Amino acid sequence: MRQAPGLLAPLLGLGLGLALSLPGAAAADCGPIGPAEHLAFTPVARTRWLAPRVRAPGPLDPLYGTVRRFLSVVQPNPFPSELVKALLNEPASVKVDEVVRYEAGYVLCAVIAGFYLLAVPTTGLCFCCCRCRRRCGGRVKTEHKAMACERGTLMAFLLLTTLVLLVGVVCAFVTNQRIHEQTGPSVQAVPETLLSLRGLVSDVPQELQGVARQFSLPQERVSEELDGFGMIIGSTIHTQLKSTVYPLLASVHSLGQALQVSVDHLRALNDTTAELRAVQQDLEPAVRERRERLLALLQEPECQGDCAGALSRVRALELGADFSQVPSVDDVLHRLKGVPEANFSSLVQEENSTFNALPVLAAMQMANMVTELKKAVAQQPKGLRTLAEGFPGSEAASRWSQALEELEQSSRPYLQEVQRYETYRWIVGCVLCSVVLLVVVCNLLGLNLGIWGLSARKDPSHSEAKGEAGARFLMAGVGFSFLFAAPLILLVFATFLVGGNMQTLVCRSWQSGELYEFADTPGNLPPSMNLSHLLGLKKNISIHLAYQQCKEGAALWRVLQLNDSYDLEKHLDISQYTNKQRQELRSLKMDMQNLDLLSPAAHQDLEALQSSGLEHVRYPDFLTQIQKPVVKTDLEQLAQELEGLAKAQGNPALGQQLQEEAHRLRNLHQEKVVPQQSLVAKLNLSVRALESSAPALQLETSDILGNVTYLKAELPAWASRILRNVSDCFLTREMGYFSQYMAWVREEVTQHIATCQPLSGALDNGRVILCDMMADPWNAFWFCLASCTFFLIPSVIFAVKTAKYFRPIRKRLSSTSSEETQLFHIPRVTSLKL
Repeated sequence: MRQAPGLLAPLLGLGLGLALSLPGAAAADCGPIGPAEHLAFTPVARTRWLAPRVRAPGPLDPLYGTVRRFLSVVQPNPFPSELVKALLNEPASVKVDEVVRYEAGYVLCAVIAGFYLLAVPTTGLCFCCCRCRRRCGGRVKTEHKAMACERGTLMAFLLLTTLVLLVGVVCAFVTNQRIHEQTGPSVQAVPETLLSLRGLVSDVPQELQGVARQFSLPQERVSEELDGFGMIIGSTIHTQLKSTVYPLLASVHSLGQALQVSVDHLRALNDTTAELRAVQQDLEPAVRERRERLLALLQEPECQGDCAGALSRVRALELGADFSQVPSVDDVLHRLKGVPEANFSSLVQEENSTFNALPVLAAMQMANMVTELKKAVAQQPKGLRTLAEGFPGSEAASRWSQALEELEQSSRPYLQEVQRYETYRWIVGCVLCSVVLLVVVCNLLGLNLGIWGLSARKDPSHSEAKGEAGARFLMAGVGFSFLFAAPLILLVFATFLVGGNMQTLVCRSWQSGELYEFADTPGNLPPSMNLSHLLGLKKNISIHLAYQQCKEGAALWRVLQLNDSYDLEKHLDISQYTNKQRQELRSLKMDMQNLDLLSPAAHQDLEALQSSGLEHVRYPDFLTQIQKPVVKTDLEQLAQELEGLAKAQGNPALGQQLQEEAHRLRNLHQEKVVPQQSLVAKLNLSVRALESSAPALQLETSDILGNVTYLKAELPAWASRILRNVSDCFLTREMGYFSQYMAWVREEVTQHIATCQPLSGALDNGRVILCDMMADPWNAFWFCLASCTFFLIPSVIFAVKTAKYFRPIRKRLSSTSSEETQLFHIPRVTSLKL
């Protein structure tokens, strides 16, 4: 009990702690609820990357470049914006003279082709009539010195022309075959591109729905954390209250022990005092009897020795302390009757267990409320449900997807027809190229046979058959040239007109970007072809800029500038959703009635102690009597002195009586005084213990009762503040998950969904297919065939001139009417009719 005053310091600290902590000093501390963890969302944007088509560099590239330069000379005019605008918007307003003026280069080429078409077949017809009359294709009349030089020159020019024809026809064959080979892959690329574009269009709603579905990720995380929300609440309350509750319960436990000790001492004090009174009542007659007897013996005249000194001590033989004079504690004991009724050790242990089980109790109390909160979390905000439906162009996307599907299905028969007609074109091209090749073969055979016949003339026995055969092959080549000149020039002009305009009107402006600029200029395209109108956008977009952005891999959001047509933040507004959750969290309550801290019995015990008046007992009165001896004379010393006097007596009888009185004093001391001294020592212990502890015990009792009452009253409010603080922290963490989702949605929708690279890829591939893979070999084909066609003219001239030198020389000067005497004639073979 000596340690009881030490309880005052924890109680003062407890009161100070309550005063500082209850107003909500920890309101900003989120405790175990930290920031939201990082959520890993699954990208929903499908990677649709249209593989670019590139024509590999080859040996025909210089030829393609030459053809383009030639077409630039033929058509140097820029892109006819006004003419195309009128053609698209008002076809009836297009004037023929404007078209002719723009197509002046092609008109000039058409004139040249028409002149060739008329002149060459006409010349061939005249030559044929002349040959029938034997007026053309004569022989050399006589040999002269310059004949060898003339013959060699003609042969060289014919050979050079033939080589040019050979190179041209080979290139024509190659380019014709190249067109045929690239038509198949180019035709197959059309449905592939349409499918890719259809996938791009149809994937947008699906990807937006995928974005909306991933709202379940933060929902699931919040629901998982709600399962432990009650435990978090209880743990937080436990953590913040334990520094207050544990010292208080420890103080209650110590006070209970002190109360028990004090009540025990008080009872011991009362019992000891009563016993001392009873013992004194027994001791007083015995002491008085011994005093009177000794006085009688020591006052006898026969007493020898220091009888006077012993007599003075015997006269002082009487009781010292009078315990009938001490105050009664019956009233205090009456007030403390049955105290302590409560078992403070069990009480504190039970309250500690209840307080330590606070997290589990909180989880059990909040189970139903957490279930309702999870139902609120499981709902999906309305804006996210309409994310895909409200997206701009969603209706247009379905129309475009259906249109692309129909276009892809309907294009397949036409593409098959294209391949079939391409086969016919390839056959016609091969046939006409074979005709030119036949002319080349005839020229080469004629030259070889003619040179062989010329070298054999030195032999007197030679035959002129080789030279005649060479001349006939040359003339056969001439006949083929005249015969197929018309179909050749017609094929050349038809392919030239188509391929040339494709290059100068489409490919050149496509590559330079003039087509995009034309499409971007307001008023050039009819309303039915306006891209913004077709996509259902409120703002016109630049096709050229959109093409460049798509080429960089931008999403449709950036390309179509949907921030002006679509309020994404409206769909991402989940304030109503979160407000509902905030209201649900704010409505959470926790019952703290189970944490009593003091049971009613313990409370009654402390109140009884407080009103018992234990501190008002007059403990100094007890100490006054306790400090007095039980008997004023020391019986042991007196008995010893009497024994000495008994030995000194001359009267044996008196000595024997003194000896007997000494023995009786010792017995009285042992039987009466010593037990009373023990009771006095016991009483002294209880009195001094109560005197030192009673004031502090009363103060501690008052403090604990006040603190328990104050804490009991403030505990629900404090728990509510802690609950609100934790709820706010939990809501902040929850909002962190939803904020991550919103940020991810913004990035996904504006930067990744519907990457429009397939659009730019389709345009680039279309240009590569149309211009690089089709138009370039197409134009190279007619260019090579045209060069062969026009080089047939010098081939015919040189073949006719050279053929007469391969025939036998007729050395006859008569017959002036014969062809040998003609001044102007064309050598011919008389024995062979062509």
